Amino acid sequence: MGVKGLWSLLEDYSQIYQDIRFRDSKLLVDGTNLAYELYNLDENHGGEYLAFQAKVQSFFKNLDSCRIEAYVVMDGGTGGSDIKLHTKMNRKRAVLQKIPDALTGKKKGIFPRFTTTVFEQTLNDMKVPLVRGFREADGQLAALAREWCCPVLSTDTDFYIYDLPAGVLPLRHFQWDSDETSQARSYIPCKRYTASSFSDVFKIDRQLLPLFASLAGNDYVILKKINWDQFLPEDRARESKAPHLEGLLSWLGRSKDQKTEDILTAAMALIPDMSQQAQTEAWTEVQTAMLEYRLPSSSMGGLFSKGTVPPLPAEMLSCVPEWVRASLARGDLEANIIDYNILVRRRKILRIQVERYDLQSSNLTSRPIRQVLYGLLLGQRGGEVEEVDRVGLELVSVKVQPLVQGAAQTLRLESPPQADRAVRLQVCLETLGVEEETRKGVPDHLRLPVAVTRYWLRRASPEPDLTHLKALLMVMVQGELNRRTGGTTGWQGDTNHLYRPLDGVVAHSFNQWQACLKDASQLNLLLCKPLPEPHFAWLYQGRLVHRRLKQLQEREPEDIVQDDQFISLYRILLGAVTQTDPGANRRAGGPEAQLRSSMERLNTLDGEELGGAEGLDHGPWEESPPRCPELHEEAPIAQRKEYRCSPPHRRREENQTVGSNRQEQPD
Repeated sequence: MGVKGLWSLLEDYSQIYQDIRFRDSKLLVDGTNLAYELYNLDENHGGEYLAFQAKVQSFFKNLDSCRIEAYVVMDGGTGGSDIKLHTKMNRKRAVLQKIPDALTGKKKGIFPRFTTTVFEQTLNDMKVPLVRGFREADGQLAALAREWCCPVLSTDTDFYIYDLPAGVLPLRHFQWDSDETSQARSYIPCKRYTASSFSDVFKIDRQLLPLFASLAGNDYVILKKINWDQFLPEDRARESKAPHLEGLLSWLGRSKDQKTEDILTAAMALIPDMSQQAQTEAWTEVQTAMLEYRLPSSSMGGLFSKGTVPPLPAEMLSCVPEWVRASLARGDLEANIIDYNILVRRRKILRIQVERYDLQSSNLTSRPIRQVLYGLLLGQRGGEVEEVDRVGLELVSVKVQPLVQGAAQTLRLESPPQADRAVRLQVCLETLGVEEETRKGVPDHLRLPVAVTRYWLRRASPEPDLTHLKALLMVMVQGELNRRTGGTTGWQGDTNHLYRPLDGVVAHSFNQWQACLKDASQLNLLLCKPLPEPHFAWLYQGRLVHRRLKQLQEREPEDIVQDDQFISLYRILLGAVTQTDPGANRRAGGPEAQLRSSMERLNTLDGEELGGAEGLDHGPWEESPPRCPELHEEAPIAQRKEYRCSPPHRRREENQTVGSNRQEQPD
């Protein structure tokens, strides 16, 4: 999370940084941090994933041209301590308060749902070495940087506290898109930070940096009463951008040759009338925070070089089977699937998106999918999971019951790799409430998105407008056709942030679709991919979807894109989404009914004039599935390098499927 205000402080002390020409070196990359730093595209329309993919590709190609060996580490789930929970919840509340401004078109740092997913998928396609920690990865990443004696690339100021021999390369000073050449060798101009330079400038012992970070960033209410500004030198009183931190550093500088315990006792003495109990609690809080900066022994080096999977934290050993441990560490499973918070704390903090906040959270639509996920992770007797989500602009906690029924009753977390694919597929399809035969003819990796779209049509509230579905499918088709030809430009249009008011109802509708896709894709991964994993970067482009929606007010898709291949694939997907399922319960007169009527009219046309579906990269539904990653050996990762919630606005009859167990907050 970083030390609040430290970045601003250091910008006042440029002498701390050393200008270097970076090349011919290993580089450890804080992957989660880099993903969000690289995404400086439009935020409010749901994501510009294709443009983001291109930027990620460009970044790592530039590193390669400078002979920089990048090793990327992604954060896992949150750790066993709740020490940072208070801070996380406060930050989540702060994000909620940004939604009204974002709806007016402002850029508020609310990132799209698939940002890290597209980032990881792109790196895997490029064979860039990538691993995942079982918790937040800062400590493991710093430990490996010390072992390898190479720098860390990040903007997270927590790394400024670790004493790393090769230092930290602040990402905001890392000019990766302007690589230069010296003596015919390319390099990247950047700045290097070291803890020794920091200590020299502020005249404090490096050993006190963890105490400094803990006192500066601690959320304990009593410690916030300390007015560190009073220790700020007079000549800095008006100029300092972070007087609180600079005053604290000045105070610590007077404590030379003192033990940490003595300094902490002196800090407590700065709070008048402090009871013994409060002092004990504050002492414990600060010491616990300092432990976060104690470097562990490195366990990731072997994962990169030999594929050796590190051991799980002790408290997770009884919760996570071996195949999950290996898949998670290699990055095959997303971190928030096997999360300590879910497995041990029974807690899930859901993502906030830009949408009409007077409507129910877009996460509610996919809750039945998550219930099945919780059921596989925890079993029927695993206890309720506390979901943290928004109601209006407030955070609320809702108890959600894990769901185990249908084909899922035959599976447990330790069993998917050995289970028959047909059973795993049945669990996935039952959860989404679709029939297997409705997927025939759909290109392989679009089968999951199509099944999700059917689910979304029946579950979303308010009901998706007919044009919402058409716009969604149009962009999905255009993305697929461009993926096949390698095209990345010319159809997606401007992807920079659009500073205009947003239609919050439309955004809410598409956010529900993305929430369903995200949770369904995680369920699919946990089931060892009975359905092929989609190419997420090509599925959805936010500004284009909204642009198509406006065009559809006056014209039909076939009039907007007059291309035989487009029309053919569009009709295949439209037919799959609207095809009748026996026993499925649909809204009378809803989008599906309207589209079935539309399809009947289209089918009266001569199919030959539109072109056939040859070459559309689809095969029989019963094709051999991709192998479950945990069932075969992989090369070492380093060798991959190459190129309860708010009530709905209306009640409606639920499907007779696994998803019919949606729990609503009482009116």
